[in-house]
Amino acid sequence: MDNSSYEPSFILAGYGQIDEMKYFYFSIVFLLYIITISANGVLISIICKEKSLHEPMFIFLCSLAVNGVLGSTALSPSLLVNLISNSHEISKAACLMQIFCLHTYCICELMILAVMGYDRFVSICHPLTYHTIINTSTVYKLSLMLWLFPFVSMAAFTISTAELPLCGKIIEKVYCDNYSVMRLACTDVIIYNIYGLIATFISLTPPLVLIIYSYVKIIKVCLKASKESQAKALTTCSPHLVTLLNFFASMGFEVIQSRFNMKHVPNAALYFLIIPPLLNPVVYGLKMQQIKLRIIKILMDK
Repeated sequence: MDNSSYEPSFILAGYGQIDEMKYFYFSIVFLLYIITISANGVLISIICKEKSLHEPMFIFLCSLAVNGVLGSTALSPSLLVNLISNSHEISKAACLMQIFCLHTYCICELMILAVMGYDRFVSICHPLTYHTIINTSTVYKLSLMLWLFPFVSMAAFTISTAELPLCGKIIEKVYCDNYSVMRLACTDVIIYNIYGLIATFISLTPPLVLIIYSYVKIIKVCLKASKESQAKALTTCSPHLVTLLNFFASMGFEVIQSRFNMKHVPNAALYFLIIPPLLNPVVYGLKMQQIKLRIIKILMDK
């Protein structure tokens, strides 16, 4: 029998241990998804409607919220369906679409956070020339890059994965990711791994370098500044730092779970996909005075 003649579908084996608790998990995931969509939706609506918030930092924050909605929607509806299903089967097309959306979300998130870090660097280190450096043209170009590069690169990446002949259909997770599918390939995937490493390097290195560069410069300026200026810089950067640390922590869960084949904690990596989109609007809503005041005004009007 030809091992490559499997039907174009996969079994998500990560659901195998949660049968007795599936309705509890369904309720939790559903609640978190609704809160995530609502919180990000409110943030997007406030930034779009309030003309005083049409500033670079808030435009990038709006992109972060939109990306949070896309990332959460790429996972949660599928998760909810599979939680109450008995088959836990996903078609190859749906699996590849989920891979594309989730990996695009990840790259977009990192790039947006990098640009937001650079924006904070210019704001703190070059306040007098801020609007010259971060002007309307720059914001449009950066916004286009933030969305176009991840979509194009991950489209090419997903197409290459789709062409792999597969000799298995069991994925030891509750969602599809590229690494799990490639492990099912019948052929040697060294070329795909090399391409993946190059693509990962190109996608991750520039944003990481920009983040490190921005905060090194900010720290240098703060060390020479007064305590009042240091406190102001901390207030300015704290929402971004919290978001950044949360994203890197969640990425750590995903990498450890995937690369070390930790089958006993297959759902730990869900932190990577559920918590950041939920936490981001809460952090910025509470920490950024302009947004907090607008939310309070909306609540008071009601």
